[in-house]
Amino acid sequence: MNNLSPLSGPLPVPVPDPRARDVVLDYAGMHALVIDLVLPGNASMYVMSALETSRELIRHSYYRYEFATVAVTHSLFALEHVLAERLAINKPLQNLIERATDAGLITAELAAELDRGRLLRDRLAQGAESSAALRPMRAVAMVRAVFDVVSLLLRPPSVAEATAADVGGAQPEGGLARLWEDHLRALFPDGFRGVDFDGVDLVLLDADVAGLVQSELKGGLDGSGIAYLWGCIADLDKIVPLINEEYCASYFTKLRTMAQVAAARYIPTAT
Repeated sequence: MNNLSPLSGPLPVPVPDPRARDVVLDYAGMHALVIDLVLPGNASMYVMSALETSRELIRHSYYRYEFATVAVTHSLFALEHVLAERLAINKPLQNLIERATDAGLITAELAAELDRGRLLRDRLAQGAESSAALRPMRAVAMVRAVFDVVSLLLRPPSVAEATAADVGGAQPEGGLARLWEDHLRALFPDGFRGVDFDGVDLVLLDADVAGLVQSELKGGLDGSGIAYLWGCIADLDKIVPLINEEYCASYFTKLRTMAQVAAARYIPTAT
């Protein structure tokens, strides 16, 4: 039964959700949040539709805040489909994530992020959470993990396993290039410019690591560069536990991972 009365006259113009005011200045700003959520070209229509819908739900959370949480749960349709197909088993999502991790197809860090999405979906189904559980920035990070895993799993097996090893640090040079590409697509945490933790300025630390990683990719670091990089890693180790905003913590955790991969070949061998 439809209880909505018919509209007379022109349709109303969408009104921004007041809860989105702290996220972006206007609707155009939502584009920057989702610009790096790129659909994998070799995915099935079902997977591409689920991922694209998830991305657009985040974009439109500017008008309806709850869409951000729905985006995460909807992205899990694509994740579950691809995992089941790649592993050739029909199991609950939790088991699929665990098996993919055990097989080395995805890293423990990605698996933990995926599992947070699964737990959120379960809590929503049980009525333990509302559809306003996530801020759009947090939803972006969780949906990005799904995009990354789906893209990884749709590559040929040898390439996917090598990439997973790269992110884990087993092959630092190839992994560093991939991490650098991901970093270039990531947005610096909104509201944290000019902020420092325990005397460490976040913008300067981000810029320092970026410059050192570029130097490493272009030919390697000299002695002073290596020492400087280890200093940045020490600062990251110090400040990451102090960050209490989820996207910012995720951003600088990934920055630390990239710095550690860049420094991996400069670790002295045991004698």
